[in-house]
Amino acid sequence: MRIFQFGCGNMGGAMLTGWLAGGIDPADFTVIDPYLASAPVGVRLLGAAPVGEAPADVVVLGFKPQQLAQAAPAVVPHIGADTLVLSILAGVDLATLRATLAGAGAIVRVMPNLAAAIGKSPIALFGDATGAGRATTDALMAPLGQGEWLADEAAMDLVTALAGSGPAFVYRFIDALAASAAALGLPRDQADRLALAMVEGAAQLAAVSPHDPGELANRVASPGGVTRAGLNVLDADDRLVHLMIDTLRAARDRNAEMTAEAIRQMGAK
Repeated sequence: MRIFQFGCGNMGGAMLTGWLAGGIDPADFTVIDPYLASAPVGVRLLGAAPVGEAPADVVVLGFKPQQLAQAAPAVVPHIGADTLVLSILAGVDLATLRATLAGAGAIVRVMPNLAAAIGKSPIALFGDATGAGRATTDALMAPLGQGEWLADEAAMDLVTALAGSGPAFVYRFIDALAASAAALGLPRDQADRLALAMVEGAAQLAAVSPHDPGELANRVASPGGVTRAGLNVLDADDRLVHLMIDTLRAARDRNAEMTAEAIRQMGAK
């Protein structure tokens, strides 16, 4: 399989790491990125798209969303009727991608997070791939984590906020736990270690438990006990739920704004 990856920043790099760790041959990859100093051993790295080569089997769009119009002339020659395009361009909808890359066999929007590097990313998928294109997409997502096909593209904005931006919210929560423990007297380095180990263990248990996270929280908390005292603070007036609704709404709405911006930019070209 010939995979051309245009742009290999943080997210694109995480996906490439996950693919290589999952056993895909490095020789399958050509990375086109003028800013990347080096690539994993065996991966072809180019500063500009090559000229005169046959269309790739898979093209990965890994640059910034606002660069689509600028990058399109370099991408299009490597797309053919059998090419599967995987786009991680947040906010760029399928219609815009299809209008820009009309010759592609199939186009799929992909929204992973950085845990793709270790095969633990949730991955939202939406596109026009069917049959072999969908099977290829599923096979390529398997080394990166758990793929979830969406029935409605409108859900992509919210899923981007949840699964794409979500790790940042979790990291902020871990940091806040540690900072709070430090404020109450625990050495900060020790608080950091304990908070991180606690979240790691809790997440692993939640992943294999037959109980949902809400029930697991109740199972940790004894009536009138230490944990229940803390939960009473988080649960009062659903304050934590309301905070997360506001957080996800802000991220979702920004993704929708980016979609509109991308469409306006393409229309101006």
